[in-house]
Parts: sequence; structure tokens; C-alpha cells
Amino acid sequence: MSEWLLVPLAYLLGSISSAIIVCRLMGLEDPRQHGSGNPGATNVMRIGGKKAAAITLFGDALKGFLPVLIAKGLGVSVPVLIGVAGAAFLGHLYPVFFGFKGGKGVATSCGLLFGLSWLLGTMVAGTWVIVYKLSGISSLSALVAACLTPLYVWLVLPDKEIAVAAIFLSALLIWRHKANIQKLLASVED
Repeated sequence: MSEWLLVPLAYLLGSISSAIIVCRLMGLEDPRQHGSGNPGATNVMRIGGKKAAAITLFGDALKGFLPVLIAKGLGVSVPVLIGVAGAAFLGHLYPVFFGFKGGKGVATSCGLLFGLSWLLGTMVAGTWVIVYKLSGISSLSALVAACLTPLYVWLVLPDKEIAVAAIFLSALLIWRHKANIQKLLASVED
């Protein structure tokens, strides 16, 4: 089996929307139709509370973590590892099973970073937690963590290809938060 087959499998796993599944199983409203309209843990918390959000967060992180961990365990080349991580992330953002309308990728990207390195994942998640404790704003926390991710990758995994991939991942995550950035600039983000 070609190791490149892991890439489309990672995309398919990433395309499973934890938010939509959790909301359906818990009898909650479709997160794409309520709150911010985003199928992610923050919006699920608005709709269904902390338990539903925690399950969603775990599911989204797991679909980034598992493909990367499996690829690493199989000893794939760095380009394939990057492809697997990127595919899982893109699957979350643009899920084939849900009309290519997915979440913003915060938990999934954190999961794949934990798959690459526990230290790396801890640094990114820790940054999110610190900024959230100081600001109380989830999107600001995600944006700061995304901005610092390429630096953290370079410090923990000094591999040029992975560092460049981290820049693209962070840029895409920031772009997915463009509406949040506008709200932050207008001081209306909560």
C-alpha cells in the first residue's frame, strides 16, 4: 500500500463533523443554523452547554490527532506526514459529508499538533488557555495561538518543511477567523 493513501483517508476522517453529530445525538439544534452558524465547539457551547462542547472539542481534536499519530507510527516520509495533517485539517474546514461547510479548525489543528509532538501541542493549547483566561474571548485566543504556532513548530521540530506547512496552516486558520477579526477590531466580539 502506498503511504500516500493515508492522505485521502485523513481528509475523510477530518470531514466527520463532531459538532453536527454531537448536536444530533444530544437532540440539540443544528449548529449551522443557530448561534454563529459555525459547526465548532464554541458554537455548540452556546447551543447545548459545556458537556456538548467538550465532546465536540474532543472529537474535533481527535480527528487531527489520530491520522498524524498513525502516519508517524507507520514511519511515513515528511511530505506524506504534512499531507496527512493538512488533509485532516482541510477535511474539517471543507467536509465532503456536509456540503464543504465546516468549522474554523482550532481543535483539529491543535489535535494534529499534539500528534506531531506532545510538547508542541501543549505549547499551542497552553497559549490558547492563557489568552482565554486573560481575555475571555475564544477567537482571540485561537488567533494568538495560530500566530505563534509556526514559531513553536520551529523551536520544537526544527524541520523546514514542517515549519513552512505550519505557516500555511496558521494562515488558513486566521483567514477562517476573518469575521471574528472584524468583530475584535470593532470591539464587539464576545
